[in-house]
Amino acid sequence: MAKMIHSMIRVLDEARSTDFYKTVLGLEVVDRYPFDGFTLIYLANAETGFELELTVNEGQNEAYDLGNGYGHLAVSVDDVASEHARLSALGLPVGKLVTMERDGSAFARFFFIADPDGYKIEVLERFGRFQ
Repeated sequence: MAKMIHSMIRVLDEARSTDFYKTVLGLEVVDRYPFDGFTLIYLANAETGFELELTVNEGQNEAYDLGNGYGHLAVSVDDVASEHARLSALGLPVGKLVTMERDGSAFARFFFIADPDGYKIEVLERFGRFQ
């Protein structure tokens, strides 16, 4: 059986991105590997063994074209309303807090936030299938 271990995104500015992910998701740099032409940075926290890999390509000065195939990363938190309020208070551009219903009851409570490179992150409250 396969085990999911990381997802990779390309970013323009290492410091800006690592600062964002630390502030928003509590992710810390756990490994950093410079290579000729690019650097790989792995971020994680104690909540999960899953990591986010940031790739910084030397010489890339323009925003990446995210295309129409990318969807979003998703994370779960204990209290989505508190996280929404915390990130809003920091002046970050968070989306509307939404409760999605299915069959007359709450299916998901969430909001979206975009990282500095435009990647969307869905922040879901932990309940039901979103643990």
